[in-house]
Amino acid sequence: MRARRTGKCRAAGTGTIATLCALALPLTACGPTPHDDAEPARHTPVHIADAPARLPIPHGKGSKTPADFNGDGHRDLVLNDLVKAQAHADDAGIGIVYGGERGLTPGARQLLSPRRQAAPTKGRLPAAFDAEATCDLDGDGFTDLVVSTDPPYDGQGQPPVPLQILYGSPNGLTGKAVKLVIPARARAGKDWPDQPVCGDFDGDDAQDLVVHASGGQLSFLRGPFTRKGAPRAAGAPIEAPGNAPSGPAADVNDDGYDDLVVRTTEGAGTSSLVLGGPTGPTRTGATLPTGIDVALGTFGKGKAALDAAIGTMDGTSLRYDLPAATARGTLATPGSVLDAADFDGDGLSELLSSGSELRILRGRTAGLTAAGMVTVKPPARGTTRVVTAADFDGDGRADLVVRTYVGETKDTVAVYPGVKKGLVAAEPSVRFSSSEFLAR
Repeated sequence: MRARRTGKCRAAGTGTIATLCALALPLTACGPTPHDDAEPARHTPVHIADAPARLPIPHGKGSKTPADFNGDGHRDLVLNDLVKAQAHADDAGIGIVYGGERGLTPGARQLLSPRRQAAPTKGRLPAAFDAEATCDLDGDGFTDLVVSTDPPYDGQGQPPVPLQILYGSPNGLTGKAVKLVIPARARAGKDWPDQPVCGDFDGDDAQDLVVHASGGQLSFLRGPFTRKGAPRAAGAPIEAPGNAPSGPAADVNDDGYDDLVVRTTEGAGTSSLVLGGPTGPTRTGATLPTGIDVALGTFGKGKAALDAAIGTMDGTSLRYDLPAATARGTLATPGSVLDAADFDGDGLSELLSSGSELRILRGRTAGLTAAGMVTVKPPARGTTRVVTAADFDGDGRADLVVRTYVGETKDTVAVYPGVKKGLVAAEPSVRFSSSEFLAR
């Protein structure tokens, strides 16, 4: 698919500052990559794991819980890049694991596929179907899922909008997707309008969308959205300090408007905060150092604003008290992929660094340090990546969800609960394989 994959931003906070914005990464979950410990992919059908009995999706009445597609008050999990029935087979789609009172319930699972859920273009269903963002776009109390697809395009003029919306309901994501409507006046250039970021950027308590336009511009789509995928309003593209909006959004300065990070380029590059306001995300805040990844959280040095960690292959740069970011720091710990979450429930965010190892640095009132760093043991041999960090069991502490790939047909997903001492439990409380989505 032609959508550019850029460095993402993770946001976390507590109290009135922000709440953990989940799925993020979740939504751009990394697929299998070479690893010395990984077994070679075999050209044989996948063995379906001993999957728990399939359970009905709980019926909800609507909630304000993030990533709650069925509105029952419990956070749900999104998985891209599911294992395949056999090596080199087509992508199976998107997996949803629904939550319950005790956290994620692998038996209450759902497979979203282009054949069943996608909207066709010119009579053709898309081959690509990737989860990108989650938010309640129509304000009905059920979280919606923004999906990227690959509609046909002959290269002439502006490409079609590749984004579709699956609306939540009391029974979860059960309907057909609709195409996101981006009015012509809100588009610019001939780039694909992708990389959606959800947030309330104009402070009206409705979720908006920001998507890439072109030439350092963004399309700002004001919510709420209709059930046909149309925004309440959309003006001309807004100027931005980069080409790649990154989510999830967060209110970094606690002024009632969500803000986002905009990167200048794919991979390593500079990034800037773009601050929300009554007219949307139109003001450029602090410029952040060159890096591969950015995480936002309440890491220390006061709780009046969020902080930023910028990861590189050589170390991690810190900028405290956004958007001015006057206080600075540096960690020798490499941070090519970063996330932030409050695992111990003390009101400060921990910094999670994943790459060759999964390491958690404890948030402290004096700021982050490598002292007391916790290393998480992967659930299996292979290439392990963070899916997301969020509170799935409702105890006020974030839980860590990781996934270990072993070839195209085998993986392990594990949930490590957040704890007061030690940050995360030594052993996962939930463990399953995404092959279970292939079970009939």
